[in-house]
Amino acid sequence: MIIIIKAGQEHIIDELQQRFGGTHDVFTHHNRVALEGITEDELNPDERAAAEQIIDNPPKAVQGSRLFHPEDTIVETAHSKIGGDHFTMMAGPCSVESAEHVMKMAAVAKEGGATVLRGGAFKPRTSPYSFQGLGEDGLKYLRAAADAYDLDVLTEVMDQDHVGMIAQYTDIFQIGARNMQNFSLLKAVGKTNIPVMLKRGMSATIDDILNAAEYIAAGGNHNIIITERGIRTFDNKYTRNTLDVGAVPVLQKLTHYPVIVDPSHAAGHTEFVIPEALAGVAVGASGLVVEIHDDPAHAFSDGAQALKPGEYLEMIQKAYAIRDALKTLVQEKSEVEL
Repeated sequence: MIIIIKAGQEHIIDELQQRFGGTHDVFTHHNRVALEGITEDELNPDERAAAEQIIDNPPKAVQGSRLFHPEDTIVETAHSKIGGDHFTMMAGPCSVESAEHVMKMAAVAKEGGATVLRGGAFKPRTSPYSFQGLGEDGLKYLRAAADAYDLDVLTEVMDQDHVGMIAQYTDIFQIGARNMQNFSLLKAVGKTNIPVMLKRGMSATIDDILNAAEYIAAGGNHNIIITERGIRTFDNKYTRNTLDVGAVPVLQKLTHYPVIVDPSHAAGHTEFVIPEALAGVAVGASGLVVEIHDDPAHAFSDGAQALKPGEYLEMIQKAYAIRDALKTLVQEKSEVEL
C-alpha cells in the first residue's frame, strides 16, 4: 500500500514508521509512504484522515515505481548526470586489452562527447576458452585512461566476491544480462553507494528487470540505471538479439530510473549498431552505451559489433541531431499550446 500524505500532516509519516516499522518494510519518499503487507483496514482514523490518496495495489517493485517516486531519478557521478533531461554517452572497448589500447579508446570516446568510459576487466564469455579479461590489471588501466580524459568508469562486476575490489576502481557497476537475476550479486551492490547499470536479461520481461532493480534498491542503493540491450526472440539469424525499443517508453512510464540503450549487444553486427542506436535516441532513451575499437578484426572480444572511431563519431553526430530535432518539436508544441 502507498499512502500519499496531505500537506501539513507529515507527522503521520513518523507515526506510521514507528507503528509498522518493527514488523513490516516501510519506505518513505517526500509525502509518500509505502507499507509492505499492510491493508487500509489496519490504518487508524487519524492515519486515514491524513491521507490524500491510498493506493491499495502498488507494483511489487514499489521503490522503483513512479507511484511511489513520481519524479525522475538523476544519477550523478563525477563527470555525468544520467536521467531526466540529460543525455549521456558511454563508450569504450568491450574488453580492456592493454593500457595503451584503452587509453587510445578513451581519447576517441571523449572526442565523441562521452562522459563514461566502458570496458570489461572480467568478461563473462559463452565459451570457457575465450578471453576472460585482464582482471585487476585491466581495472587499473581503465581507471588511468578514464582519469586522463576526465571520464567516469563503467565496468562489469560478475560476482559478489569482486564487489569490494572493483569498487576501488569504478564509478558505475555494470550488472550484465547474464547476471540480472543473480540476487546475491544484486544484494551486494545494493549495499554500496556506487551507481549500478542493470542490463535487461536475454529473456527477461519488464517486470523481471524492475524486480531485479528492486533488489538493489532494497539494500539502500537507489542510484540505478536500467539498460535495454536486446532480448532473445525467434530470430537471431541476422542480429544477435532483438532490440526492444518499445521497452524504453514503457519503462519510463513505470519507473523513475534512467533508461538507456545498448545497441552493440542488441545488433551484434557493426552495420546495424548505428541504426539501432538512433532508434533508441528517437524513442527517448536517456543515453547510449556502445562498444568502440580501432581494429575490430583483431579485438579480444566482440569485434563484430564494435564501431570504428569514424563510425562512432558519425553515430554521435546523428544521435544529437535527432535529439535536437525532438527538443525543437517539443518546444514548438509547447509554444503553440500556450
